[in-house]
Amino acid sequence: MTAPVIRAFTEQYPNVRLTVLTREGFSAIFRDLKNVSVYHIHVLDRHNGIRGLYKLSKELKKLNIDAIADLHNVLRSKVIKLFLNKRPFLQIDKGRSEKKALISGKRYSQLKSTHQRYAEVFKNLGYPIDLEDPKFPEKANLNPQSTEMLGEFKTLIGIAPFAAYKSKTYSFKQMKHVLKLLDDDCKIVLFGGVEEKSQLDGLIADQTNVINLAGKLTLSEELDVISNLDIMLSMDSANAHLAAMLGVQVVTLWGVTHPFTGFYPYNQSVENALLANKTQFPKVPTSVYGNKFPKGYENAINSIEPERIVSKLKSLLTHHHNQH
Repeated sequence: MTAPVIRAFTEQYPNVRLTVLTREGFSAIFRDLKNVSVYHIHVLDRHNGIRGLYKLSKELKKLNIDAIADLHNVLRSKVIKLFLNKRPFLQIDKGRSEKKALISGKRYSQLKSTHQRYAEVFKNLGYPIDLEDPKFPEKANLNPQSTEMLGEFKTLIGIAPFAAYKSKTYSFKQMKHVLKLLDDDCKIVLFGGVEEKSQLDGLIADQTNVINLAGKLTLSEELDVISNLDIMLSMDSANAHLAAMLGVQVVTLWGVTHPFTGFYPYNQSVENALLANKTQFPKVPTSVYGNKFPKGYENAINSIEPERIVSKLKSLLTHHHNQH
C-alpha cells in the first residue's frame, strides 16, 4: 500500500532521493520507482533485537538521511526513532480510536484511507502529495518461462483465494463454483504461497483453463504476470494491493473486515468491493485485520454468492474490453 504513494511522491518531487527500509523479499515492490533505493533490514539475524536495531541505526546514519517518514509506527520503528533522534522523524497516525469505534459498532462510516495516512506523513515533513491523478507502470514483458506457463489467452483473470485469516478467506467449495461459472475462453491464474500450492491444485482438478502459479515464480515474476491481468479477484489481502499498485482492476471479497477501515486497494471503485450480508451479519466489521469475530462470523464472507462475484467480474471485463 505504500508503493502507490511513494510513486506519487517521486513523480511530484523528482529531485528528492528516497530510501525504503524493508525486508529483502519485498524489494520487487519498489523495483521500477525513480530515485528510490531499497535498504534491507535483516530482522532475524543482523538487525534482531535492540542491539541489532542499534547496529541498523549506525548503518543508516552513513546514508546521510535528512528526514525519516515512518509509515509503519510499530515497536521496531519506535526504537529506531530513539537511535536516530537528531533527525526529523514523522510517524503515521493509524487512527486507532476511530478504528476501535468502527469495530465496536459506535460508528459505521468511511475512515481515512491508509494511503491518505501515508501521504500525511510526507505532508508533515513538508512534502504534500496529490493522490488524485495516479500514474501506473506499463504492462511488463513476460519472460519466456511465464509466457510458456500462461500459453495463449484472450482474457486473463487472476484469483488470489487466500488471506491471513479464515474469516477473510472465501470457501473453496464456493470458489470452485466461481471457477465453473467463468467462461472457458478466460485464462484463470491462481496466486498463493508455496505452502498453499497443493490446496490450489485441488481447486483446478477438472479445469483446463486454470493455472496454479503458487510457488512457481519469484515475486518479481509474479508482479509481471499480475500487470498483464485484465482483472484480479482477491480477498482483503496482499494480492489486492499488488494488483492495484500496478493499475489492474481488482474485485475484493470482504468477510468480517470492511473497506471503511481504510485498507481498500488503491484507486479502485468502491463498487468493486463485495461485502458480507449485513442483515445476516449485522456486527460487521468486527475487526480491522480479520483476527477477531463473534462465533459464526468466520463464515460471513460465504454469504457472498458465487453468481454475484461472476456477474461483477463479467460486467467489468465487458466494460474493460469495450474501452480497449
